[in-house]
Amino acid sequence: MKNIIVGLLGFGNVGSGFAAILKENMNQITNTLGCSIIIKKVLVRNLAKYKNAPIPEELFTTNADEIITDPEIDIVVELIGGIRPAYDYIKKALEHHKHVVTANKAVIALYGRELFDLADKSCVSIKFEGSVGGGIPIIATLTKSLAANKIEEIVGIINGTTNYILTRMEESGMNFEDALSEAQAKGFAEANPTSDIEGEDAAYKLAILTHVAFGVEVSPGEIPYIGIRQISEKEIAYAKQLGYKIKLLATVRRNNGSLDIHVHPTLVPFEHPLASVNYENNALYIKGSAVGELMLYGKGAGSLPTGSAVISDVMEAAGIIQNRIQTKNSFASRYQFTPKAISSGASAYYIRLQVTDQPGVLGSITTAFGRNGVSLESVVQRGRGGSSVPLIFVTHETPWDKLETALEEIKKLNSVEEVASILMVHKQSQ
Repeated sequence: MKNIIVGLLGFGNVGSGFAAILKENMNQITNTLGCSIIIKKVLVRNLAKYKNAPIPEELFTTNADEIITDPEIDIVVELIGGIRPAYDYIKKALEHHKHVVTANKAVIALYGRELFDLADKSCVSIKFEGSVGGGIPIIATLTKSLAANKIEEIVGIINGTTNYILTRMEESGMNFEDALSEAQAKGFAEANPTSDIEGEDAAYKLAILTHVAFGVEVSPGEIPYIGIRQISEKEIAYAKQLGYKIKLLATVRRNNGSLDIHVHPTLVPFEHPLASVNYENNALYIKGSAVGELMLYGKGAGSLPTGSAVISDVMEAAGIIQNRIQTKNSFASRYQFTPKAISSGASAYYIRLQVTDQPGVLGSITTAFGRNGVSLESVVQRGRGGSSVPLIFVTHETPWDKLETALEEIKKLNSVEEVASILMVHKQSQ
């Protein structure tokens, strides 16, 4: 059987991990496919940097067209990251009837529908398992193992940087800046961590999951997202006293014909499986119409976990080539679901107010909540004897607009010094 020839765009962390796994497990891969996967060319920026690389020097090139337009190359593997030139390379490869494998969340989130349609037109496939969850096989699970299910809900920890920071703050009482510095020193956070800590990275990944699981194309910019920069060690301590851990959750769920979607720091009950997901690990909690509830857990990033996902995609594309299978890349046509609305939806909330300790304060605040249709589950006062004390409220599920209106009224009360924190509270869906 004909060997599968691969061109690799990029040889950074994931690219080198891909090559290492391919070399180490070559016999197993060959026995599985009945043929070998051969890397013919590797695109890099600077040839001099790779003189001592673990693959032959003559494989490296600085000319992308040597890969994209080479008729011998069956699969183009894009691992350079970023939006451009990655998007242009992927598009050109599809136009040249190459199967494409990528781990590029930004390109798939922003241009996925266009690229899926182009792949269908060119009768090739585009695979992107490594774009969400690192080594966790979430895309394969949704498209194959759960193909007979109507997905009702996905709730996930899909950013390892923020999960590491929150874990260290909870374990050791570190402040945010110290935990971030430690994450950077250990390689779990970028030098510029803005996309991760502000929630943007998770929004990109959630856009992909929404398209794959529900067939709904949502731009990352349409997803309400809030990061963890404002989370203090004090907030984590308060949450712990109430029986919760704080996690940055990415959520998408069906709601009476609409779609609720958001990325938000959230209080997760100790007993929920997601509460036990720590450090750089990721997890995705899925609810399907037939399978019920399940959770996938594992390393959410890194050269080998993501490289493993990329290899699995290359092997799948190789099977398509060998068997001459006609594949459909579009997810919209699969599910035919058009939501009535897409919004952040309703949630239970944790609200911490800093107030003047005087008679009647609690009554005026609870009256304002009630007047605006916000039902309270619990009220806790932390600290007594000072002139200023924290009041912590946990609401029942309520739409954000009602809560926002109530808080605007509460801010005007003379006894309320500050709305110090607003976090979502995860409640098990029925």
